[in-house]
Amino acid sequence: MTQGKKGHSDFWYHVAAFAMILVWGISFLNTRVLLDDGLTPTQIFVIRFAIAYLSLLVVCRFKVRYTGWRDELLFVVCGVAGGSAYFIAENTALELTLISDVAVLVSIAPLTTALMGAIFYRDERITLLTCVGMIIAFIGSVMLALKDGLVWGDSVLGDLLAMLAALVWAFYSMALKRLNRTYTTLFITRKLFFYGVLSALPLLTLQDNAQFSWETFSKTAVWGNLLYLGLVCSMAAYFIWGITVKRIGAVRASNYFYLSPIISMIAAAIWFGERTTIVAYIGCVLILAGVIMAEKFKRKPVN
Repeated sequence: MTQGKKGHSDFWYHVAAFAMILVWGISFLNTRVLLDDGLTPTQIFVIRFAIAYLSLLVVCRFKVRYTGWRDELLFVVCGVAGGSAYFIAENTALELTLISDVAVLVSIAPLTTALMGAIFYRDERITLLTCVGMIIAFIGSVMLALKDGLVWGDSVLGDLLAMLAALVWAFYSMALKRLNRTYTTLFITRKLFFYGVLSALPLLTLQDNAQFSWETFSKTAVWGNLLYLGLVCSMAAYFIWGITVKRIGAVRASNYFYLSPIISMIAAAIWFGERTTIVAYIGCVLILAGVIMAEKFKRKPVN
């Protein structure tokens, strides 16, 4: 009876997890709209995270707190790996290749995280079947990147940047694992937004802003998409996801990530008319199958 009540009480947390994946899956389209309107990948990230950070300060009224240089360094890693490096790589990839390609390739993040965990944490072990799943997903990634043949171009570069985003996310996950033992989700999220924006500012000042136009920011569609990315996809989604992970666990929550590329591919086909090759579809299937296999047979952490 207790188990039944617990399962029933967890239902809405599963709904929340699915809702956040739906939000993040569609966010690829919002970013592409902003890129098409002339914003750069770095501008989109900085504005998005700045909106999230300032909104979090207003809503929660955090006090400034120094956590010691070791933990502060981990917060910096979170801000770079889970913020500026991840999103700038992802946004640039969206500028160069298909939305569906980026969504699928970024979905290998659970695999890079599992591999990184096995390297840095003794309590994070991987099985032989997990390794097989990783290899299958890697073969799928190669097929997706080379869907148009062995020709170097913007599409291949975009696919490589999407894979780079999945790799740096693993470093974020490793830092987050350590910080979660001491700090609340809201505090970590605030620090993540702050260091994400701070680390991206030098790149923003160095890039060519000759095409920057205030007229672009006067468009309702531009601010609508920026506010959606900042308030919904960043501030609200990070907070809700943190609560969900604490309730149903990281492994069960991460299973919903497998739906993200499917959502993105369907949405991209409807709104942007994206079509791809049979090789790409096979690559997508292999990536999803490999990720699911690797996660399903991943050995539980040793307590």
